[in-house]
Amino acid sequence: MSQHALVSRIGRVGVWHGGLGRVPAAAARRAAGEIEQLGFGALWFGETPGTESMSQAALLLAATARITVATGIANIWVRDASATHTAAQTLAEAYEGRFLLGLGASHAPLVAARGHSFARPLAAMGEYLDAMDAAPYAGPVADPPPTRVLAALGPKMLELARDRAAGAHPYFVPPEHTARARETLGPGPLLAPEQAVLLESDPATARSLARTHHTGLYLQLPNYTANLRRLGFGDEDFADGGSDRLVDAIVAWGDVDAIQRRIAEHHDAGADHVALQPIAPDGDLGLDQLRELAPALPAS
Repeated sequence: MSQHALVSRIGRVGVWHGGLGRVPAAAARRAAGEIEQLGFGALWFGETPGTESMSQAALLLAATARITVATGIANIWVRDASATHTAAQTLAEAYEGRFLLGLGASHAPLVAARGHSFARPLAAMGEYLDAMDAAPYAGPVADPPPTRVLAALGPKMLELARDRAAGAHPYFVPPEHTARARETLGPGPLLAPEQAVLLESDPATARSLARTHHTGLYLQLPNYTANLRRLGFGDEDFADGGSDRLVDAIVAWGDVDAIQRRIAEHHDAGADHVALQPIAPDGDLGLDQLRELAPALPAS
């Protein structure tokens, strides 16, 4: 699928949601249906130790009619390449191309917990893609075939996303990274960064919520801190849940206009699609924020 066709399908703005796998299926179905009705073009979700991405994708696809459902990301250490290839074909065919496969090498602590080695993530991803491409499949073939993108932060993984996938889905990145990623990818591949958002205009409250529910969690993972170092952040920015400078770079907080400006910064830097992740207290899916944001966002 061409970049233009893919962007036409998923739109300029989607939703990234890590909480749908932590609520009862009925609640996840209702949330997915509302996100679709609000007009977002794609619904991305993560794979955690408590969530299996292919079954979760099937649940969300069955609950919706038009929106693209995307793994953001499916961990390559969770299932072998043949199983991923078969699942992607099955979901794309069953739901008329609404499934988008995002793949990633995950993080060293999570990989080690599964008994694998994270020593060569780039090579592991390349080998996984080779195995997917060689995997047999006897079922009905999706038309168009399932699209895949890679979780990519550093230059080498971005190059792999350019050469072996439809593009890249960077996570936990500011617009500066989007500009660098577009330079590496070139004009053709899809670039769909995640962007955390928080409708809160008080600086102290916004930064406290961001540290507790977002930056403080991800700064424990070396992939993200290594990427941030390439962007000029250092140890002083990683302490205590993140410096004000880092929190402000990673989380778009403020009113609707402030969120709009950050989305525009990503688009101006070369993003085709921006996946908004609403930050909310534990147990709150952040749908109230999405309801407020949706009317003000670009549709195409």
